[in-house]
Amino acid sequence: MADEDLARDAMEYDVVIVGAGPAGLSAAIRLKQLAAAAGSEVTVAVLEKGAEVGAHILSGAVIDPCALNELIPDWKERGAPLDTPVTHDEFKILGPAGAASLPMFLMPPLFNNHGNYVASLSNVTKWLAGQAEALGVEVYPGFAASEPVFDESGALKGVVAGIFGIAKDDRKKSDFQPGMELHGKYVFIGEGVRGSLAKVLQAKYDLCAESDPQKFGIGIKELWEVAPDKHKPGLVLHTVGWPLDDDTGGGSFLYHWGDRYVSVGYVVHLNYKNPYISPFDVFQQHKLHPEISQYLEGGKRIAYGARAITEGGLQSVPRLSFPGGALIGCSAGFVNVPRIKGSHNAMKSGMLAAEAAFAAISAGRQRDTLDTYDHAYRDSPIYKDLYRVRNAKPLLSKLGTFWGGVVGMADMWTTTLLGGFSFLGTMKHTKSDAEATEKASKYAPISYPKADGVLTFDKLSSVYLSNTNHEEDQPAHLKLKDPSIPIRVNLPEYAEPATRYCPAGVYEVLYDEAGANPRFQINAQNCVHCKTCDIKDPSQNIVWTTPEGGGGPNYANL
Repeated sequence: MADEDLARDAMEYDVVIVGAGPAGLSAAIRLKQLAAAAGSEVTVAVLEKGAEVGAHILSGAVIDPCALNELIPDWKERGAPLDTPVTHDEFKILGPAGAASLPMFLMPPLFNNHGNYVASLSNVTKWLAGQAEALGVEVYPGFAASEPVFDESGALKGVVAGIFGIAKDDRKKSDFQPGMELHGKYVFIGEGVRGSLAKVLQAKYDLCAESDPQKFGIGIKELWEVAPDKHKPGLVLHTVGWPLDDDTGGGSFLYHWGDRYVSVGYVVHLNYKNPYISPFDVFQQHKLHPEISQYLEGGKRIAYGARAITEGGLQSVPRLSFPGGALIGCSAGFVNVPRIKGSHNAMKSGMLAAEAAFAAISAGRQRDTLDTYDHAYRDSPIYKDLYRVRNAKPLLSKLGTFWGGVVGMADMWTTTLLGGFSFLGTMKHTKSDAEATEKASKYAPISYPKADGVLTFDKLSSVYLSNTNHEEDQPAHLKLKDPSIPIRVNLPEYAEPATRYCPAGVYEVLYDEAGANPRFQINAQNCVHCKTCDIKDPSQNIVWTTPEGGGGPNYANL
């Protein structure tokens, strides 16, 4: 845009929060609680790029309510949508046709889901938003924070949000809005996994200088309405094994909850080597296994979504605070991989950041570095939660699913019984998931079963169920650093894996009628904002940026 378009209106707040997820909303609520207890005022704005709060929230989800118990002790009386307590845990190793159950008493105690709830995290965030607004928090859905704003000292001052009406050719349309700047004494970044602002800020302030590379998984999920006789409310089933080989990490979840709902999904660790792997098709094939299909047959698939997951754990957590702001939730990466849980840690991180910021504001400070937040994290249940499982992911990467799982279980028993001590010390993550991808010449293409439209489906029908929509006449939010790389490098060397790792059919390689002259096509309107392309592209040539606010999926009950 021209320089004159950069003169925007500004709104001033004490704290600006990017992302109305569990972390951002918990931070907002905690700020207001602290102000009320102190008899003071604090102004808080929460920006959400989804069309509504919860639209872009996707998780399994079995929720540990420990953080919610602390934040809102009477959440049951207030009607929080946590209605299905876990009643039964199962963990199975799948083969092509059969399964072996692992006795739960052999599993480390952290695998026990007693006291947890099966729920929709999207619905929980909607409820949290209502609690925040009742306290006076200003929540703005449909406002994508597209770039940071810095003050003269280099501290984060705020963000630009709400830019609308720019055409594909960068021309201003009739409904053009330049957006506005939202300034804060402190700005919390809670965009979720691989957020575009978080990437900029991590680089600017060198926040990852002392941490290992972040690791990721891609989680793909469907919501089914099943037959009454097949519904087992509170049943939690996790599996590893088929259809993945031992060298490829991943596993499934299947949770019964609500009114005949079953949440079924698959997580594939993105450090897989074989570029022919398609996580979406792995998931579809998985549903054909008798252990899974027995619950789905006769049911109806009613929702679909996909999302990247942070898996690096303790070793990959960056420095959390920087001049003017802080990383919270999955922008920092607090998922406990063996437990497949992170919302409790995300909420607690938002609360810790809120407490640090409120103390600073009360002391008359602004836009400095909230070191007390980093210190509080080190002394918090988050750190303890991640510390005791710190070797689980590196062991899977190094030893494979079977032996990595066996040694990992033993290590988690050790850390549980010995107060965090491990004979292995703290293992490292040595390379990014993009670097883990190997050349296609080492592998044969994989033939996955064709979608049957009953238990298994194709990508386009799945995207339809995600309620994804983007304004078509806008600049592409999926950007190529070098447009020649997909055909010149990725196609001959890696068989262009973007056509397979994307769970929404965004990327295609098209040929002419003679089967020659390949070209790379990006169907950005299909994007479900999972960020997998930004993570897994072996050339690191794809950059995910925010589209206009309100675009993307609109998840219901996911």
